[in-house]
Amino acid sequence: MLLIAAFALPSESSAQARQGSLYKWIDPETGKAYYSDKVPPEAANLDREVLNEQGVRVGVEEGEITAEERAVLERRAAEEEAIRQSRLETARRDRMLLETYITVSDIEDLRDRRLELLASQIKVTELYLSNLRIRIVALQAEASAYKPYTTQPDAPQIPESLARDMSRTVALINSYEQTLSRTRADQEALRHSFDRDIARFRELKGV
Repeated sequence: MLLIAAFALPSESSAQARQGSLYKWIDPETGKAYYSDKVPPEAANLDREVLNEQGVRVGVEEGEITAEERAVLERRAAEEEAIRQSRLETARRDRMLLETYITVSDIEDLRDRRLELLASQIKVTELYLSNLRIRIVALQAEASAYKPYTTQPDAPQIPESLARDMSRTVALINSYEQTLSRTRADQEALRHSFDRDIARFRELKGV
């Protein structure tokens, strides 16, 4: 925004000097110089000099910027701010690494403990899933004697409790499968994160 303000606002010295003075600007197409005590609308976007009564330059005014120019300036300012924030974040992470760890082994030990915890969670989830899948097979076998899972015309309708048990078991299987998928993704992301930290720590320490 400071860039935009610099383009949009004249300096204090030029604002003071322009009172009772002349403006001089150059037509960019013809190269011809123009003088006037007022800036016409067609020249409002051109840079101009402020001259005193003796014709001596005493100040400069920036031309008004267009909407397109303003958009460019705003985009440039946003890009510069993003770069600045990225550098600040990098500096913060570097400081954290150096303040938290002494050696690469410290980082590896913490990585292994966290990966082991996730591995344990995966094993427990896999065990739950295994038991649930065994249960759903047994429930489906039981339900095969009832409508709508049998073609026997005289078969009774499936008991509500059995249907509810099957539905609940299928829902649990889906839930645990999603949990397992997320935990495995977390495990992989954690491994990559620690790999980056170790590489950066080695770079900072020169080891």
